[in-house]
Amino acid sequence: MKRIFFAVFCSINVMMCWGQTAKYSNEFLSLGLGAKGLAMSNTMTSIANDVTAAYWNPACLSVMEKKYELGLMHAEYFAGIAKYDYGAIAYKIDDRSTVAFSYIRFGVDKIMNTTELIDNQGNIDYNRISYFSSSDNAFLLSYSYNFEKIKGLSVGGNTKIIRRRIGDFAGSWGFGLDAGLHYVNKGWHAGALLRDATSTFNAWSYHLSDRVVEVFQQTGNELPSNTLELTLPKLLLGVGKYVEMGKGFNATFALDFDCTFDGKRNVLIRSNFMSIDPHFGMEFGYKKIVALRAGIGNLQQEPDFDGKKKTTLQINLGIGVCIKNIVTIDYALTDIGDLSIAQYSHIFSVKVALNHFKNPQKTATPE
Repeated sequence: MKRIFFAVFCSINVMMCWGQTAKYSNEFLSLGLGAKGLAMSNTMTSIANDVTAAYWNPACLSVMEKKYELGLMHAEYFAGIAKYDYGAIAYKIDDRSTVAFSYIRFGVDKIMNTTELIDNQGNIDYNRISYFSSSDNAFLLSYSYNFEKIKGLSVGGNTKIIRRRIGDFAGSWGFGLDAGLHYVNKGWHAGALLRDATSTFNAWSYHLSDRVVEVFQQTGNELPSNTLELTLPKLLLGVGKYVEMGKGFNATFALDFDCTFDGKRNVLIRSNFMSIDPHFGMEFGYKKIVALRAGIGNLQQEPDFDGKKKTTLQINLGIGVCIKNIVTIDYALTDIGDLSIAQYSHIFSVKVALNHFKNPQKTATPE
C-alpha cells in the first residue's frame, strides 16, 4: 500500500509540473468501449466484471467470472466517417491473478490528399489525388492481483503502447501506465483508476515530401517539427451496488466521477485545480439471461440564444442477452455528443466466456 500511495504522490507532482500541456491528448482512449459500458454512460470503474475490465479498471479483472473471455466491438461514429474497433482476450491464471491483452483502434480511412492536385505548370489534375488513413491505435497488457489477507481487495495495472499515424506524413509512438484499485464487500463495489499514472508520452515525427513542403510554404502554413506530446494523469473514481431482488431478478447501480487536473473543463463541477465529471448508470437483469441498461452523463452548461446557460445531459440506453451462459450480445443506443449527422449511434459488442476450452457445457459452473 505504501508503494501505491507513493506512486499517486509522484503522479500528482507530474500533473503539477506539466500543468501547461494540452488538455486533450489520446482522447480516443476516453471514449469508452463495450456496449454494456457505453449504455451505462461509462460507469464501470467499480462494477466491470468481464474482459472489458482491462480497459475500465484492470483491478476489476480479479472478479471476472469465467476462466477465458474474448471481447469484440465495432462502431461507426459521425455517420460512418470514423471507425472504432476493439478486441481483447483475458485469462484467469488462478484465484489470485488474471491477465488480459487488448487492442483498440479509432480511425478515419480514405481521406483525400490534395497537396499534389496542381502540377508544376499550374494545371489541376484529379488523377494526382491520393488517399490516406488517420488512425489511433493502443495495445494494452493488463494484470490484476487479488489479495489473500485483505478479502475483496485487488490491484491492477496496464502497460500501454500507443501508435498514432496520419498517413505517411506523420506518426508517433507512445508509452504509458495505468494503476487501479478495486474493493468489493456485501454487494458494494468501489474502484479507482489513475489513468496515465506517470503521464503517457507520445513522440511525434514528421515525414514530408519536398512537394508537400513546397505547398506548405506557398500557402503560408507552418511546417511541423518533431515534438513530444504528453497525456496528463486522470483519476477515475466509482462506487456501485449489486442488489438481489428475488425470483431471479437483480439490479446494479453505479456512480462514477472523472477527475482531471488540467484546469477548468465544461463539466458539472470545475475549478482551476480540478474538474469533476459525474455520471450515473443502472442495470436491471433476470438470471444473467437478459439485462436492461440506462445511463446519464455528459452534464454540461451550454448557452442558449439569449446567452443564458442551461444544463444539458446525455441519456444512453441498452440491452444485453446471454446465450447458454457462453455468448453475450450487448447493444447500446448512445448519443455521441450530438456531433454526428444521426443524433444517436447504434453500437453492438460480443463476448465469449468459457471456463474450459473443451466441453464447456459440462465443465462450466452454474451461475
